[in-house]
Amino acid sequence: MDHVPRRRTVDPAIGGHHPGGTGLTSKDGKDRGDHVASGRQRFSIISDGLPSQLPDINPDETREWLESLDAVIKTEGRGRARYVMLRLLERARELQVGVPGLRSTDFINTIPPEHEPWFPGDEHVERRIRAYIRWNAAIMVSRANRPDIGVGGHIATYASAASLYEVGFNHFFRGKDHGESGDQVFIQGHASPGIYARAYLEGRLPEDKLDGFRQEHSHPGGGLSSYPHPRLMPDFWEFPTVSMGLTAIDSVYQARFNRYLYNRKIKDTSRSHVWAFLGDGEMSEPESLGAIGLAAREELDNLTFVVNCNLQQLDGPVRGNGKIIQELESFFRGAGWNVIKVIWGRDWDPLLAQDVDGVLVNQMNTTPDGQFQTFSVESGEYIREKFFGADPRLRKIVQHLSDDELRKLSRGGHDYRKVYAAFQAAREHVGQPTVILAHTIKGWTLGSDFEARNATHQMKKLTKAELKEFRDRLYLDIPDSALEAPLPPYYHPGEGSDEIQYMRERRAALGGFLPKRVVRAKPLKLPGDPVYSEMKKGSGKQNVATTMAFVRLLKDLIKDENIGARFVPIAPDEYRTFGMDSLFPTSKIYSPHGQTYDAVDRKLLLSYKESESGQMLHEGISEAGSMASTIAAGTAYATHGEHMIPVYIFYSMFGFQRTGDQMWALGDQMGRGFLLGATAGRTTLTGEGLQHADGHSPLLAATNPACVHYDATWAFELAHIVQDALRRMYGTSEEHPTGENVFYYLTVYNEPYQQPAEPDDVDVDGLLKGLYRYKAAPETTSGNGEAPHAQILASGVGGRWALEAQRLLAADWGVAADVWSATSWNELAREARDCDEWNLLNPDGEQRVPYVSRTLDSVAGPIVAVSDFMRAVPDQIAPWVHGDFTALGTDGFGFSDTRAAARRYFHVDAASIVLAVLTRLAHHGEVKPETLQQAMEKYRLNEDVADVFANGATTSESNTGGDA
Repeated sequence: MDHVPRRRTVDPAIGGHHPGGTGLTSKDGKDRGDHVASGRQRFSIISDGLPSQLPDINPDETREWLESLDAVIKTEGRGRARYVMLRLLERARELQVGVPGLRSTDFINTIPPEHEPWFPGDEHVERRIRAYIRWNAAIMVSRANRPDIGVGGHIATYASAASLYEVGFNHFFRGKDHGESGDQVFIQGHASPGIYARAYLEGRLPEDKLDGFRQEHSHPGGGLSSYPHPRLMPDFWEFPTVSMGLTAIDSVYQARFNRYLYNRKIKDTSRSHVWAFLGDGEMSEPESLGAIGLAAREELDNLTFVVNCNLQQLDGPVRGNGKIIQELESFFRGAGWNVIKVIWGRDWDPLLAQDVDGVLVNQMNTTPDGQFQTFSVESGEYIREKFFGADPRLRKIVQHLSDDELRKLSRGGHDYRKVYAAFQAAREHVGQPTVILAHTIKGWTLGSDFEARNATHQMKKLTKAELKEFRDRLYLDIPDSALEAPLPPYYHPGEGSDEIQYMRERRAALGGFLPKRVVRAKPLKLPGDPVYSEMKKGSGKQNVATTMAFVRLLKDLIKDENIGARFVPIAPDEYRTFGMDSLFPTSKIYSPHGQTYDAVDRKLLLSYKESESGQMLHEGISEAGSMASTIAAGTAYATHGEHMIPVYIFYSMFGFQRTGDQMWALGDQMGRGFLLGATAGRTTLTGEGLQHADGHSPLLAATNPACVHYDATWAFELAHIVQDALRRMYGTSEEHPTGENVFYYLTVYNEPYQQPAEPDDVDVDGLLKGLYRYKAAPETTSGNGEAPHAQILASGVGGRWALEAQRLLAADWGVAADVWSATSWNELAREARDCDEWNLLNPDGEQRVPYVSRTLDSVAGPIVAVSDFMRAVPDQIAPWVHGDFTALGTDGFGFSDTRAAARRYFHVDAASIVLAVLTRLAHHGEVKPETLQQAMEKYRLNEDVADVFANGATTSESNTGGDA
């Protein structure tokens, strides 16, 4: 329930002004009637759900109500009228009348002092703990920036948020020690020094480790990562959070996935709560607010955002001329969240209690954030004049306070009791997610040179004078002599101190230390060869695209009694595009509310079906949301001790290019699963055009060390790749007893063609390594005896172009060309780089030869590589191909046209491959130079694309029709 102010104030939702007046009463009780300077109204008179089209069934009663309101305004002013209206709204909500909500409330605490719960902790001990952590966090960063190290770090963020975290650690955050999942706490990246400092006091990190902050390899024994990075500290951090914006969206989908696991009866997550710590500047990122509607829509009351509103971003104020807390409140209220504002500390309570005219609240409502930031650094005299001096009633409220007491009036985010009240209210709230908007000061307690300064984010070190001021502010027993040393000391009160015992007792009661990452999921019992057998038989005369082949395999895997329920299909509103609507009747689409309507297609076999226990996650048109679900599912083995297998399928152009940052986070968080770049290739998604035509996603995938990419041509290749992927990620081996921390990116296509049966002698090892000979050259002779030889390497749909080129080379030019299936350019290059690294560091050891070199060094003739991607994709292997190597590719922007025309334009079709092979043979004198011109004329390569492919003309390798 929204808190209704008990004082007459202006409407903060419109910046403290009202078209008809401020809502304040003057000393004589008359309305002051100040108007907006421009004279225009800022909002519609009739809006926000008022019943403009409903018939008035009792006009007389309505008139009496309106006349009563008119009388209140006339006799007591708009301020009193506003108060009465708010009380009526409050009562209407208590009685569930269903009136529209307010956009925002006054710039005061949501929870009034009389409603604050009893604080169960020892406030003195907890204050001392905060002091020790603040000191050690700042000292750790300062020591890391001594002249010979200088690795940076951030002090001010944690200083502003210490109370927010400590309330959570001491009273709310649940650990994993009792076999439960515990809470999922997304810690603001720049606050990591404070988390390390707490772990030091808890005994989890030794002092020497703190001195390794940001020196992960150079520090003896290893150091500490700059920010939360599970990949770098896999037993400590759970969630990577320093990429601004991702914390918000990832935490929303984490809370949603917790409910998904619960509703599907896979894991009891009913006691888990997701806490996401965010900065007010960070909320400008689109991802920060982009998913808040989902959280409200699905009633995720297991989610709390804690926004540290210190009013500053990296360079200056977040909203210098505005009010970021009010702005955020409007966003979240509008989305359907429970909003709790923690703005003022307890020392403001008696001042607000005197505010019978609402003048103080009005001043709070109308003062911009930039001015509040200035008040944080100015003297009490300045505050008295600039904040309280505008109205004699304001001066009277604070006349009993000295200038020093005015300067010390606190912000709510630094008041332990105010914060505790907000956290408890959030934890107990039912039916809505909660956002806590906590007003703080950046650099709080660090001293006058740090607090609220625009440059405080970049300040890394404290001078000796600043250290002494900081020590005195925290009341620490550290002598001046210790601060004169080259390195200021850490502070530890002793193992037997009350503070250390208190910290450990609180964490023990809450289930153990946090953050803490635990891997306790058991390896899955994986299906054997039979489930893959259909894929290996081929499709006969039926044309089947590799996307459809994968979907058929997925349907069979979902039926497996051991791992079937572990699959989590995920799509951004494209299931039908990818042929996955066939899963609707059996797997169903997850919805926490089930299906409360009659589906329009309910009489069809593949009707759209939603269910509380649905297996498929349909994320609407949101690739960012889909990736957030993929992360939550792909890391469930650590978060919840349950292996889940996300299968996220998407237009390949809208994967790494659009959400690459989240894919990087997936790798950092050691997520596992499948990403399916469907409709891959620059020429294959016929007709869609530039924005859809993917010619480079494998290159983007190659930048992610955790990503394993394959670009299969045939369905049987996919079968081996998927089987090996499941073994690597979800099986067990001596080297990886709990599975490998990798994820797979498979580019698949919507071009249908006949899928061959698996050859009897297929080189599975080579297939998985990234390259194997698929079809040897046909018996060929030339007029001069032995035929010239060549090698064609191809991936994806390019495999069919290569086969046609092989036929043309033999039939038309007497050239014998082998065709190789390059299932993974990326993996070939990765293994080759590993060999180079080994050889560099082991000059006296046996030198390793990359697989691609061993495989191709003995082949005859030039090598031409081709794919439906830009040249740089196959060019990755060029340094290790010692023969004559040429790459063809689809460099440039894509466009709308037929496949045959697009492939001719980019010169990757069979005829272009033939010309490339002949060109290299001519260079080596194995064919006559005039052969090249003959080939160009024969295949019309010297003609304009429009002349060759007008009216739907095609080539044999692209003549398969339609999509599939």
